[in-house]
Amino acid sequence: MYINWGWESIKENIKTSATESLGTHEMKQQKPWFNEECLGILDQRKQTKMQWIQDRSQSNADNLNNVRRDASRHFRNKMKLYLRAKFEELETNSKINNIRDLYRGINDMKKWYQPRTTIIKNGKGDLVADSHSITARWRNYFTQILNVHWVSDVRQTEIHTGEPLVSEPSVLEFELAIEKLKSHKSPGINQTPAELIKAGGSTIGGAIYKLIIAI
Repeated sequence: MYINWGWESIKENIKTSATESLGTHEMKQQKPWFNEECLGILDQRKQTKMQWIQDRSQSNADNLNNVRRDASRHFRNKMKLYLRAKFEELETNSKINNIRDLYRGINDMKKWYQPRTTIIKNGKGDLVADSHSITARWRNYFTQILNVHWVSDVRQTEIHTGEPLVSEPSVLEFELAIEKLKSHKSPGINQTPAELIKAGGSTIGGAIYKLIIAI
């Protein structure tokens, strides 16, 4: 189908041009504070454990416990230093009204927080914490929501075929719509940021306009 082929061609051309002109950005690792030093400590802990597995003497067991303790302390300190620096960065961006970097930093910090839903309210409004009561409460809740024994009257309505309600957009209307696209927004499922479409000029714009007219 021309429409699907046309969009895939436009998207690939944008992606290829952006890669050649701007390059690629390496995704951040899950733990930004984890560096080469931490990797060395992790390797040392693995080697110490292997020594204990081969010879489970008391001295090797004590050595393994000490290495584990030191590694955990080092990782905690590295994480604390990283979080302190991030908090200071957020405070600085807040003072200078750098809203974009402020919210970007807040979103990054939110990824560290994993909420736990270990307490819920039962049908009477009382808090329950044990796993059996929580499971029973959710089972009862979804049973009441999903198991509906009544069906409302559904009247058959006439179905109309889709017809164009407005005329085709002009080139000027299309160009104005492209100019109004907001920057620094999520590209969505197609992974094509608005900045790339705007930077493509008449070449990309003309191809997209022809595709819209075809649709």
